Amino acid sequence: MNYNTKLLAEQNDMFRKHIGMVEMDIIDVKGKLNMTMGVDALSNFQKLDTLIKLWAYNDFNEDNDPHGEHDFGRFTLDENKQDILWKIDYYDTNYEFGSEDPSNLNITRRVLTVMLPSEY
Repeated sequence: MNYNTKLLAEQNDMFRKHIGMVEMDIIDVKGKLNMTMGVDALSNFQKLDTLIKLWAYNDFNEDNDPHGEHDFGRFTLDENKQDILWKIDYYDTNYEFGSEDPSNLNITRRVLTVMLPSEY
């Protein structure tokens, strides 16, 4: 693939920091949030805590972001020390196939999946 990794990381940050918010429709980076069954089974407080930590996440390093795309992360919920993973995948505008150029907002839609480590 030939795309601008820095631009892709900026787009992923914008998407992640706004996912689940009402104003999501005003940003150019389009996509969906998916919570796995394990995350959906958490309490409402834990799910809210998950979104807050997702929005604030900025712990990118060589281990979890080797390509510099800001498309994966891991954090722990304080209440019960539950680890949470999240991953961004890139699709075409119909969410059927992978995007040919993830940095091209005209042809790409993102899906951010939040999951438990056992669901990865």
